[in-house]
Amino acid sequence: MYLKTIDFSRYSSIKVGQPTEVLMIEEGDTPPKDRYLIGGANNLLISPNPPALMMLSKDFATISEDSHMLTIGAAMPTGRIVSYGKKHNIGGFEFCAKLPGTLGGMLAMNAGVKTYEIFNILHSIQINKKWVLKEEIEHGYRFAKLGGIATYARFEIRHGFNQVLLDDLLNLRSNQPSQASAGSAFKNPPNDYAGRLIEAAGLKGVRKGDMQWSDVHANFLVNWGKGTFEDARFLIDTAKDSVFKRFAINLQEEIKIL
Repeated sequence: MYLKTIDFSRYSSIKVGQPTEVLMIEEGDTPPKDRYLIGGANNLLISPNPPALMMLSKDFATISEDSHMLTIGAAMPTGRIVSYGKKHNIGGFEFCAKLPGTLGGMLAMNAGVKTYEIFNILHSIQINKKWVLKEEIEHGYRFAKLGGIATYARFEIRHGFNQVLLDDLLNLRSNQPSQASAGSAFKNPPNDYAGRLIEAAGLKGVRKGDMQWSDVHANFLVNWGKGTFEDARFLIDTAKDSVFKRFAINLQEEIKIL
């Protein structure tokens, strides 16, 4: 283990935060229980006073395979997983191209796109150094109760990379803003869409400082350059209050606020 200073105003996808000491976990280490595990910071909003943080080191950015199983380290970036699948004609991971970050972050929130979710193709996860079958892990739409730190995951190899599917999923990005963001700010409520609700509440395009509810997709909180945690939190709280007052729906954050 070693400490590393990470500037979240540069490292996080929403470009909000400050230089913060993060404990890097190496292979063989026993992670402490008093720190919060983060990944690629692609759905993370760091406050000026975050909890003590830790992160898996590059020791866990690995992919290996045997005759029928793929084992991927939780620190492996999703883009590299897709590239590996394409190179070795392995299917199932095409949707990961739409989800920046690391495998660990995907596992922690059962990340997905439309009907595609990581738990759909998952076999098992190594949690606290013990392998656990996916059927033994409570999970659902955008959540998974791992009960510990995931370091590796296994997937049954399915040959046949689908380039058409990859292209179709990447085309979905055409309705997403190009500015820095943390992806979808809220989970979609049952039978509805958070973006529709935010827009219907009159908040699409609303700005506070350099933070704004995107005028391209209302569920994306974007940073125009010098956005702050306070302004981001103000817009998040305003959206929750406005949607509840108008529709009696409690929006639940997909973005992690620390």
